Amino acid sequence: MSTAEHSGLVCRLRTLVGDTNVVTDEPMVEHTTFRIGGPADVFVTPGNAQEIAQVLDLCKELDEPYFVLGRGSDLLVSDAGYRGVIVSLVRLNKLELHGTQVICGAGVTLKKVAAFARDDSLTGLEFASGIPGSVGGAVFMNAGAYGGETADVVSSIWALNPEGKLATYRNAELEFGYRQSLVRRVGLIVLEVTYSLKPGDKEQIQATMNGLAQRRREKQPLEYPSAGSTFKRPKGYFAGKLITDAGLKGYRVGNACVSEKHAGFVVNLGGATAKDIHAVIEHVQDEVQRQFGVHLEPEVRFLG
Repeated sequence: MSTAEHSGLVCRLRTLVGDTNVVTDEPMVEHTTFRIGGPADVFVTPGNAQEIAQVLDLCKELDEPYFVLGRGSDLLVSDAGYRGVIVSLVRLNKLELHGTQVICGAGVTLKKVAAFARDDSLTGLEFASGIPGSVGGAVFMNAGAYGGETADVVSSIWALNPEGKLATYRNAELEFGYRQSLVRRVGLIVLEVTYSLKPGDKEQIQATMNGLAQRRREKQPLEYPSAGSTFKRPKGYFAGKLITDAGLKGYRVGNACVSEKHAGFVVNLGGATAKDIHAVIEHVQDEVQRQFGVHLEPEVRFLG
């Protein structure tokens, strides 16, 4: 992006969403759970559906690359950063209770909505309490853990489709599968999610959340930045066991490492680069393919 184009785009974006909601050369290390990533040319935080639609329309008008960001919990951003506009949904933070339904903005964290449900004695979101992503991102990838998944509790979503139209999609329309959804396949942008939950006992809900948190602490390398499970579960196998059996626990490039605690996680030991992480991922894929004939598909998405 040239300086002149940069200036003109930024001015128009600030007119749409306000001066304080548009920044330039924003370090993406601040916006991913890997704590890795160079600067984005422009970083925009719209506050509502209208502003998001206008920002995307402007990017399309100017033929400017853009990427819609949740909490960056499944993202590895290049060390060179992103040449274009990052559109962050973090300001979509609505959180409301309607009977046994919870309606929340796409930028709300799963931890926050799980706690909100618990406080109102609603059960169903306990599994999500330790997942570090956003509500919108969870629908995108049908996030799940410990026997629960997003598809089990989502009643509907309100989203922007690739043609720029707002629409409501019911659960049955969302084509949920393992780490898949209609949202991911066709490029919907989730704006709001409605969860349908069930009445429960607050103390029991908290006890379940405590138990899941303890299991995570014991089995997952939570002390290091990561993007959670690095690889999808291959059919008929477990990624972590394949990687362990391949002798790759502790395999390291720079400060990127296959976790000694759980081989399904590639972690940032501190100051790792995207290049380091990518090298570890590729080596793990190559070795597992060579030794067992199984292709490991990354759960991590790559940007820039």
